[in-house]
Parts: sequence; C-alpha cells; structure tokens
Amino acid sequence: MTLRVSGSRLVAADRTPVRLRGVGLGGWMNMENFITGYPADESSMRGALRDVLGEERQELFFDRLLTSFFGPEDAALLAGMGVNCVRIPVNYHHFESDERPFEIIQDGFRHLDRVVALLAEHRIYSVIDLHALPGAQNQHWHSDNATHVASFWRHRHFQDRAVHLWEAIADHYKDDPWVAGYNPMNEPGDAGGRVVGPFYDRLVKALRAVDPAHVLFLDGNTYSTDFTVFREVYENTVFVCHDYALAGFAHGGPYPGYTRGEWVDRESLELSFERRTAFQRETGTPLWVGEFGPVYTGDPARDEQRYRILADQLEIFDGHEAGWSLWTYKDVGLQGIVSADPDGPYLRRFGDFLAKKKRLGADRWGSTMEESGDELAPLHRLMEREFPTWEPYPWGARYQVDDLIRHILVAQALLPEYASLFAGLDDGELVALADSFALAGCVPRTPLIDLLTANLT
Repeated sequence: MTLRVSGSRLVAADRTPVRLRGVGLGGWMNMENFITGYPADESSMRGALRDVLGEERQELFFDRLLTSFFGPEDAALLAGMGVNCVRIPVNYHHFESDERPFEIIQDGFRHLDRVVALLAEHRIYSVIDLHALPGAQNQHWHSDNATHVASFWRHRHFQDRAVHLWEAIADHYKDDPWVAGYNPMNEPGDAGGRVVGPFYDRLVKALRAVDPAHVLFLDGNTYSTDFTVFREVYENTVFVCHDYALAGFAHGGPYPGYTRGEWVDRESLELSFERRTAFQRETGTPLWVGEFGPVYTGDPARDEQRYRILADQLEIFDGHEAGWSLWTYKDVGLQGIVSADPDGPYLRRFGDFLAKKKRLGADRWGSTMEESGDELAPLHRLMEREFPTWEPYPWGARYQVDDLIRHILVAQALLPEYASLFAGLDDGELVALADSFALAGCVPRTPLIDLLTANLT
C-alpha cells in the first residue's frame, strides 16, 4: 500500500490514484497555545508546570493528555467522515534532548506508533510532520520558539541534528505502508532564503539513503508560500502549500468583503490558490494543501461566512484535484472539528484565564489585532512615524510589534498564572484535566463535520 508520486498524482501499489484528504492533529505531540489554552510556547509552558508540579507529576499529566487527546474513538470518527489521511505534527523534544543532542529517545515513538497504528486499522494514512525543529525553523510559537529568531538557519549544529533525527524517524517507519510519507519541516522561515534550498538538498539525500520508498512532503519557504528556493524537482516528492484565507483569520472581515483593504471572495480565493500552487502545476507534481481552514468566532452569522469560505476552498481544491489537510482536529474552541466541553473539568478551571488571554490578545493565531488597542496604539504610531519603511520578515511592522509585545512579552508574563492553576491538584484531578480532551469529553462542531463529510463522501 506504500504510496508513490506518479506525475501529478499519488498512486497506490496497484497504480490506483489516491487523493489524500483529512486533518492535522495539531496540539498533540506538538502543543500550541491556542489549541490547548496555555500561553507562550510549549517548552516555556512545560517548564512553568514543572516548577509547580515537579517532574514526576508533570509527566503524569502530559502522558495522560497525549493518551486522551487521540484514541480509538477519534480514529473511528474520522474514518466515518471519510478521512483517508491525518497529518501528525511532532516536536523534536520527544525524540532528542537539547542537553544530549544526537541521542535518540526511543520512547518518543511510543505515542506516535500508537496513533499511526490506530489510523492504519481504519485504512487512514499518516503524514509525519516535524513541526518544531532544533533551534526553531521559523519565528513563531508553533515551532516552539520562545523568541522571534529562527536560529535553525544560523547554526549548522541545529541543521545537523535535524538530519540525524530524520534519519532515525525514516529508519523507524521505512517498512510501514500506512505512513504516506514524511513532512520534514513545517513552515520554514529562512529570512534570507539562502540556507533553506541547500538544506533541503542535503536532507533529501540523507532521507533517501535510509528510506528510498516513502513520499517526501516539502513545505516552501516563508511559511510554505515561496517555492523559488527549490533548485530541482526531487523524485517521489510533493511540494506542499499552505492556503489560509485572509478573510478566515481571527481579524478577517466579512465574506465576501474587505479584510484590511483587500477584497476577498471566491474568485480571489481561487486566484490565491493558483498563485500558491504555480510551482507545482508548472512542474507537474501533485497538489496538496498541508494546512488551511478558517477561525470560528462564536457569532453564528460570522461563522456561517467562515463555513462558506471553507466550502468555497474545498470546491476549488476539488476542481484542481488537490489533496488537503484541514487545520485542526481538536482544540478548546477556535478551529477544531471537536473541542473540549466548556462544562468539562479543563475549561471550568481555565475558562477565566482563557478569557483574560483573549482580552490581551496573547495568542497570535486567535488575535484580532485589536486587543489592548488603547495601550499599544501609541507604540504602533511611533513605529509608523519614525520607521515608515521598516518591513521586517515575515509579515511586516504591525505584525512584528504585536508579536514582540503581545505574543511574546505578554504571553510569557501569563505563564506563572497559568501554571498556578495546577497548584494543589491531586493526581485524580490532573487526570481529569487531561481527560477533558478525550473524545467523550468533547463537543462536535456539527456544521463543520457535516460540511467535511459531505465533501469527503
């Protein structure tokens, strides 16, 4: 059943075309602040909880959370919807310690093996996605970056570790036919654009030496939007674009309508998709959208527009025979197909904290860019007045100021408050918090499930 690239399609061993369509398992083996509710980045959050709970009890909570977050019932739900692929983001910390670089932690495969096997039982492929690399391959929280500096591109040491880690992962899964392939680096952000291309050349060669059979899913530079960095079309490779609609962001306007001065409708969505996949179509390689999906607001009228965005995107992908992976499967209510129950133990305990975090705009992905407006407006005006031509990578001055002040400084200041909410809990209460993310403790986003199921079946 091992898949291969054949022209512009993926095919099974019998040459039957396979279009991978499914979801990303965000917030699981690579945790993200907006998905499970903590502030800042995963490593900083784990450190804050370690200070409160101690090493042993912290491990109890996180191991239970990993177990509860995805189980047999989750795999069955996705299979019933018609999903045939799950993209699984993982953090390098599960497989290697910064204190002992180049030493593979074999126990890191325990949960990943479990979920790959659960999905395989339902004939669902896995794409293994290294979402956080040593040194951080991009400038944001989802690469477990506590700063705004992507040090991965500055230090050969980090690149060497990533190659070594992928050699170990590929060796582990080289004989698994239900692993569709490897997504070695999520959303690289090489500001100069000079390192990422040669690094891919090196990584592809190393991976092929260990596992020549599995498909490689390679993200473009600048968060999987720029494919000029590729100097050749590697064999058996899919070049992955990410295709978030501007109107579907937390700060997105009406649909159809204007978002920050840009008109967004179905036609503009298709034009954007065609721009982002020009390299793939020019090279005759398969089309696969590794991430996309709107943010939901809780307002029925606005969310109806978000479902319309999603329906239009799915129709566009179908028209181009593109595969896709919706972001994301499970969370605390922003995007997930299912979300932790607001009346469950986790959100009862952390609800007020989440409201404060939202009021401050501390999560980049959940921010409307308007929170704390009175306090930050003078700083934005100052930067615009004194540095009118400043356009820092990757998204410009307004985003950079917000990233540095709200999404890093304010978010890190919130860490002790989040961790303090674990103080005094006994083991049973910690387990109950983790089990809030088990499917039995979640509520479905029914319109989203119905929309996806109709498309998939």
